Amino acid sequence: MKYMLLIYGAESTWTEEEREACMVESSAISRELAEQGKLLSSAPLHSVQTATSLRIREGKQLITDGPFAETTEQLGGYYIIDVENLDEAIAVASRLPPASKGTVEIRPIFDVSGLLSGEGNELPTSAGDSPNGSK
Repeated sequence: MKYMLLIYGAESTWTEEEREACMVESSAISRELAEQGKLLSSAPLHSVQTATSLRIREGKQLITDGPFAETTEQLGGYYIIDVENLDEAIAVASRLPPASKGTVEIRPIFDVSGLLSGEGNELPTSAGDSPNGSK
């Protein structure tokens, strides 16, 4: 099952030394997951100050500088992993350094390969389609 781990935290809580140590440890975890065939992608994001937000309203683009919403925690990076189940995704997320200062949101990814190849035309839409079996 594929999961996206979304890394949230307040940018201001990290010193430059902590940020560098986080990057070193996160890179080591990424290499380990890649060697196990479980890492599909991962990357930190530039500061929220570099964000551009786009909304389409009444057919017109509304573009603003900055994030979509003012929050105390900002999206700072992501991992896309392919693991057996939610428990394994939680185990990976719990090892990530940002979990100790912020939040790691774990979201299952819909398999849309059939849509992209033209074989299917529907996405799962109900909680019954949840990868952890909850309804």
